[in-house]
Amino acid sequence: MAKLNCWESKKCGREPGGAKMSELGVCPAVTDFSCNGANGGKNGGRLCWAVTGTFCGGKVQGTFAQKQLSCMTCDFLMKVREEEKPTGRFTLLKPGQTLKAKEATAAAR
Repeated sequence: MAKLNCWESKKCGREPGGAKMSELGVCPAVTDFSCNGANGGKNGGRLCWAVTGTFCGGKVQGTFAQKQLSCMTCDFLMKVREEEKPTGRFTLLKPGQTLKAKEATAAAR
């Protein structure tokens, strides 16, 4: 089975040509080239939780620091983590990002 990017899995409509692109703009996960290839995805498509301005829960989200707690319980993040477990190459953060120790411990569980 092919690995899906977040916009394919969540069907947010913010990909180029998507149903909500005109209303909400293209999602930053689609255009974040710094994440390309992370967790086997295109751009930030499989690292969306670490990208500022993604669309979750019906609204545009803030920075990684602002949204990290809600993202840690996201079904898509958990799916990516499980899919990457056999490879041993699951990526949680973009270069330069950090988790607070308490959240990092919870995320590891």
